[in-house]
Amino acid sequence: MPRKIEISHRTIIFAVLFLVFLWFLYYIKDLILELFVALLIMTILNPFVTRLSKLKIPRAISVFVAYVVVFGLFGAALAGIIPPLIEQTSSFANNLPRYLSSLGIGGYINEQLTGELLSQLGSIPGQLVKVGLSVFSNVFAVITVLIFAFYLLLARDKLDDQLGFLFGEERKGELARIMDLLESKLGGWARGELALMALVGISNYIGLMILGIPFALPLAILAGLLEIIPYLGPVIAAVPAIVIGFSISPLMGLAVTALAFLIQQLENYLFVPKVMEKSVGVSPIVTLLALAIGFRIAGVVGAVISVPVVLTIQVLSKKYLFSKE
Repeated sequence: MPRKIEISHRTIIFAVLFLVFLWFLYYIKDLILELFVALLIMTILNPFVTRLSKLKIPRAISVFVAYVVVFGLFGAALAGIIPPLIEQTSSFANNLPRYLSSLGIGGYINEQLTGELLSQLGSIPGQLVKVGLSVFSNVFAVITVLIFAFYLLLARDKLDDQLGFLFGEERKGELARIMDLLESKLGGWARGELALMALVGISNYIGLMILGIPFALPLAILAGLLEIIPYLGPVIAAVPAIVIGFSISPLMGLAVTALAFLIQQLENYLFVPKVMEKSVGVSPIVTLLALAIGFRIAGVVGAVISVPVVLTIQVLSKKYLFSKE
């Protein structure tokens, strides 16, 4: 006998409202992304702001001082790095065919590389229009994120009262503990990852400068940025330096290879244990998958926030899905 399936009007209304809610989330996805980045900035800066507040400095002034110090140092570093970085990167791009030729792999690869560079140069005029149109939206997005982070930092010490107002006094303590745990995990990971990237980048720069390898600055920055990718990042970052080293002499190539191996050992047995000892661990496989999925969904920004999103899901899952309470 065929079974008759009845669907109540409540089920239909719920399904429609749920689809509308999903559409709304997709519609404001940029705003959600900006809010999450602001939350990440808040978790990084909050310990510094809290220390300033303990010195009897008003919370608003503490947040403003943290902004001035952190972003002032970041801006000064960029101002000092960008000019030589542009110069050395351009020089490296111009000299790369010569380095490949000196290794005996010029030929077809060289022609392909030259053709690719020429095609990229030919598309620059068209790309300038797109860049010009996107600059304003990007600037507004950055300002929006900084404003969100500012108010999140400002209201952080009053979070318990706000949670009680929104969700009731019964759940206020539980939600406050979850927020504290999220802040601890996200902030610890973000501060630790930034410290690791800085240590690896500086170590590479010092080592390459001692060996006399040209383009030490862009190579060191590349090594620092790729530090976020477990296992594969250091290997990919070492390839250009090793190519340049072998193009100078076989001995120099071996020296650069030894330098990359030494820094990787320091990272595995000294930097990571010391820097990340208070941070939650994420499986390298999970990290790679998160980076790939984040990059596929939202490009570079998606890759940057992919691991924090995984950490957030991890904390919430342990609390609500796998809790033994």
